[in-house]
Amino acid sequence: MAQTPSKYQDLVGLFYEWRDFENPPLLDGAPDYTRNRFNKDHGKFRSLQKRLHNIDFSGWSNSEKIDWHVVRAEMNGYDFNYRVLRPWEKDPAFYQTVWTYKSDVPAHEGPTNHATLELWTYEFPLSSEEAVRLEKDLSVISPLLKQARKNLVGNARDLWVAGTNNFYRQKSVLLDIEKRLPENSSSLSEALYGAIKATDGFIVWLEDMEKYKNGPSGVGKENYTWYQKNVHLVPLTWEEEVELLKKELSRAWSSLALEEQKNRGLPPMVSAKTPEEFSAMAELGVQRIMAFLKEKEIMPIKPNMEPALRNHMGSFVPEENRNFFTIGMHYDPAPLYSHFYHWFDLAQMEDSPHKSPIRRGPLLYNIFDSKSEGIATGVEEMFMHAGLYEDSPRSKEIVWIMLAQRAARGLGSLYAHANIMTMEEAGAVHVKWTPRGWMKTEPHLLRFEQHLYLRQPGYGTCYITGKHLIEGLIAKRSQQLESDGESFIMKDFLEAFNNAGNIPVELVRWEITGEKTITR
Repeated sequence: MAQTPSKYQDLVGLFYEWRDFENPPLLDGAPDYTRNRFNKDHGKFRSLQKRLHNIDFSGWSNSEKIDWHVVRAEMNGYDFNYRVLRPWEKDPAFYQTVWTYKSDVPAHEGPTNHATLELWTYEFPLSSEEAVRLEKDLSVISPLLKQARKNLVGNARDLWVAGTNNFYRQKSVLLDIEKRLPENSSSLSEALYGAIKATDGFIVWLEDMEKYKNGPSGVGKENYTWYQKNVHLVPLTWEEEVELLKKELSRAWSSLALEEQKNRGLPPMVSAKTPEEFSAMAELGVQRIMAFLKEKEIMPIKPNMEPALRNHMGSFVPEENRNFFTIGMHYDPAPLYSHFYHWFDLAQMEDSPHKSPIRRGPLLYNIFDSKSEGIATGVEEMFMHAGLYEDSPRSKEIVWIMLAQRAARGLGSLYAHANIMTMEEAGAVHVKWTPRGWMKTEPHLLRFEQHLYLRQPGYGTCYITGKHLIEGLIAKRSQQLESDGESFIMKDFLEAFNNAGNIPVELVRWEITGEKTITR
């Protein structure tokens, strides 16, 4: 018999307790990721988990039950990190502190420490208040990296080697900050110098220890499946994800071939050659996307949407420096701007926070990935089918190329997590199966993506698995409406989908259709 009173507010109270627990105490001014601290606190975690499972929610609304499953998934994420992933022991990149950009999903992709320095939130020259804040942020780096040298006892070679590059980038950013500080900022400069010195020393230590690292970095098939089903609530095994991504890869390549056949009499697409050409192309891309969404009744149009898109229009990149995404963007930015649905999502999250305190902020452990990345990837093709490119047929080719790339990189990540391939070998799959050699042009993106997906199980596949689950949700909702004698309207669906919050797709399915596909 349940021991905990079955009131929704009890869940909310437990959620706040859980989040407070998940944020670690400080050790010498930095978050404490030592093994002793984790072991000492594990009993408290089990107590919180037990209290959650003792809640009787039988009389609750579906929305309230969904919130319970969100908290359960987060706790399962902590449990998995404690038992298996252990990024504080295996993954040097976990200790990267300085971030120069805002993520296009609710939180940073992949495991991150609790003391990140979000440089993109600062405006230079700094006000006195912002100088104090930056000094405080910088002061964490030295004690955190000192602690990291003791904590990082793992033997995951690929994670170790790739993670070293993160600190070369951190050092470069810190040196750039140094150039932007006024001469009279002595205490801030001292904090910055300490951060640079600590980062530089950490790089030397990582490179010195690299020769001792020879173990696998993947979590293994069984752990991967458990993680997907119990944390990200993706109801697929490792094997099922492999088959799905192979199918989508074949479909993308064959659809591209047929599209090229259809378009063979058309002139080839021409990429922007100058900043002026790109600027004109980008402006047209924004106008096309917004007009399409409104005129075709694809989404409810809100005042914050176009500004959110305009803030991320991109800029001209010389041809020799373009990576996969900027290659396509310089032919036609609309396919990538479709993926920038992300920024509509985040604008709603910021301007119209969810009424549920549990869904209001970013979920932990990237649990949002199937929804956030799934819909952003899904609408690339959905918008195409709904008529976005009727006046530019060759743009459809870009859509299929983007889908193939996402399937290829996800497939490589699955093999890496199963320890069938190294990260480099997974990257070779990524390159080989991306059409037109678009992944061969710029190696930094390749390393960044495969490194992220090795660090965060399920992220490399979530673009495709999330899209797959959303398509299943659309099918189910269409069938329900048809049975009721009603029509499926994309605008109504996306409004309900967005209003559910950034939670796993299977929980959104429950909210929209009433159909529960997960078990307690």
